[in-house]
Amino acid sequence: MTSKQNKIRGIIAIGTLSATAVGMGMAQLPGSDAPVLCGIQTTMIVAIAHEHGAHLTKTAAADLLLTFAATMTGRTLSQIFVGWIPGWGNAINATTAASITSAVGAAADAYFDESRPQSDPAHSR
Repeated sequence: MTSKQNKIRGIIAIGTLSATAVGMGMAQLPGSDAPVLCGIQTTMIVAIAHEHGAHLTKTAAADLLLTFAATMTGRTLSQIFVGWIPGWGNAINATTAASITSAVGAAADAYFDESRPQSDPAHSR
């Protein structure tokens, strides 16, 4: 595994751990953790882009995060149905926030990895 891959895995791990803490701590306040989670995920996307050599502003990262917004549907539904239950709600919200953040990180890594210019075999002869 390369140093870049290790750094990206670390970025995703830190983002996921942060999201877990936010999901756990703010479970009983519906919607209150959404801005914090979006901030964590946006920062994570910017850091992943940087590791891939892409220059990305926070605004562009937030726009990219919107493309991953379908994952937020699961987060919202879990919070509505069980997020308010002390104990169980905290655990479920933390797990959901972690899963979504990890998925967003993996999607961003794949996106920036695939968007890198590839050498043209026709011109390398």
